[in-house]
Amino acid sequence: MDIKPGQASPEGARDRSAARRLWPVVRTGLAWGGAVLYPGVTYVTFDQGQNGFQLPMVLASLALTVVVASLLRRRPLPALVFLLLGAVAATMEMRKTEVSYLQTLAGVCAVGYLAATRPRRTSVSAGLMAFTAQALALFSFPPDGYCAPGMSGPAGGGCATSGWASNNGETVAFIAVALIAAWLVGRSSRERRAHAEALRSQATARAVTAERLRIARELHDMIAHSIGVIAIQAGVGSRVIETQPAEARNALTTIEATSRETLAGLRRTLVALRKPEQEAGADQAADSGDLAPREPTPGLAGLDRLVASALDAGVRVEVRGAGGCGPLPADIDLAAFRILQEALTNVVRHAGTETCRVSVERRAAELSIEVEDGGRGGLPAGTGFGLVGMRERVALLHGRFTAGPRPEGGFRVTALLPVPEEGP
Repeated sequence: MDIKPGQASPEGARDRSAARRLWPVVRTGLAWGGAVLYPGVTYVTFDQGQNGFQLPMVLASLALTVVVASLLRRRPLPALVFLLLGAVAATMEMRKTEVSYLQTLAGVCAVGYLAATRPRRTSVSAGLMAFTAQALALFSFPPDGYCAPGMSGPAGGGCATSGWASNNGETVAFIAVALIAAWLVGRSSRERRAHAEALRSQATARAVTAERLRIARELHDMIAHSIGVIAIQAGVGSRVIETQPAEARNALTTIEATSRETLAGLRRTLVALRKPEQEAGADQAADSGDLAPREPTPGLAGLDRLVASALDAGVRVEVRGAGGCGPLPADIDLAAFRILQEALTNVVRHAGTETCRVSVERRAAELSIEVEDGGRGGLPAGTGFGLVGMRERVALLHGRFTAGPRPEGGFRVTALLPVPEEGP
């Protein structure tokens, strides 16, 4: 097989792939090999430190300490065993109070880390292991100035400190308190992270639910109205196609216009849903002509279209006050349009009347919307989610919504949407 210049051969690619798969195994083996050597290297480092520490041995001991500490993430208890063995080896060879403090510090830090990152059972086991190792090291290899019962002090004299058992008892109590404090701090950190993660998950779930409901409302309000008009016009066209061809043609024209408007709305919704992806490849989409046209968001300015659609479906709408509303915030303008759209759709589909009244009034701090008809005075059972969607829209804007039969007959929908006052 011919290989072009600069092109890797299949054998070379396979070798690199095998090397990549083998490297984690080699790295793990080297890390655990360093952990096995760690207690011995630490012992030699502190043995030579009796006459002055040597920099190469100190650096080697520190490097291996880091290696063993890194293993706490994957195999915490075995790594802790090697870490404690190294600390005990240092205490055994150099019996100084400072070394005992370093041993205690190593165990405390390890227990705190495991309490913050591991389950309770593992962290408690780590705390018991650290306490046992440190207490045994203290009693077996006491620092200078302490001596066990029956042992002579320095220079053959008595114990430098009286009450050996009492002093060591205090040290053991200090070790226990330090380990417990580290465990509690680590455990508290773990619980805070778990609580924060739960809050993030709940917030994400609420955001997903809210977005799903928003999309459902948009699709329902946009499609239900159009499908209602199409269904009515299709019925009219089928009944008069033989006797009134012109009327059937008008019905088909209305169906075509309504379908195009619905498709444009669906395209606009899909563009909004794919907006991040679209922005990432906006230039390419614009060049290929795949970018959907950006039409203005529906608002009260489109009320005339709703009135015309209702008229095409056989319902004459009397509108009052819509022209004096002035500019509105985008969310309120859209909600008002969708509420009117859904209310008129219900009139067309369920009221059984030829007229209805729409009132839109801008007040000081709210927008009042009212749709009423003189029809049957109710909605059939199981008519869908129209009223639910309108109620949700109003609730999201902290408004008030009522819908129900009128005492004098017919049905009334009322929505009061708060409008923020304009600044000076």
